[in-house]
Amino acid sequence: MALLTAQGITRSYGTLQVLKGIDLTIQPGEIVAIVGASGAGKSTLLHIVGTLDRPDRGRVTIQDTDISTLSDKALAQFRNESIGFVFQFHNLLAEFSALENVCMPGFINSKAKEADTRKRGAELLALLGLSDRMDHLPSQLSGGEQQRVAVARALLNRPAVVLADEPSGNLDSRNAEDLHRLFFTLRDELNQTFVIVTHNEHLAEMADRRLVMRDGLME
Repeated sequence: MALLTAQGITRSYGTLQVLKGIDLTIQPGEIVAIVGASGAGKSTLLHIVGTLDRPDRGRVTIQDTDISTLSDKALAQFRNESIGFVFQFHNLLAEFSALENVCMPGFINSKAKEADTRKRGAELLALLGLSDRMDHLPSQLSGGEQQRVAVARALLNRPAVVLADEPSGNLDSRNAEDLHRLFFTLRDELNQTFVIVTHNEHLAEMADRRLVMRDGLME
């Protein structure tokens, strides 16, 4: 059974039609790369699949939940619990430690206990090779370390899917390669599903599937 499906997704901003009828199916444990020229609609699609934006038409279903049926409050809760995000810029909070940054999705989740959240955050940082950097501020971490903290944060609530938008776009080639390999390690060890928008053809070729978007349509 598919983990995520998008059917007939359209989205316009004013007179500009960005998505013209996208269908997408993602299976559990899959790593899918979406490529295409700038302006093809990749990030818009990712935002809609990630519930950060709503389509004009079409339906997105994640783990049998039709997200169009959810209120804004229920949607925010669903997003927190079921979807992880990794962006080109790590968006870490400068005044908080690596561990505290990782734990933020758990602190926001009213169902989570703080002690359990901190334990989970520490385990993820250890898994990602940052056990000795937990108390460091983002300014004390390298670019690659900061992005690994962002990946750990995305994984904190055991999401059904992690959506990554140009995750290695701000990294040098060595750190980018390390990050790409990390995604596959997490898939193999945690059965984690990833949907990645990228201009990095090497990452796209490594993925289980490489999908191409052009002018608001999936080729």
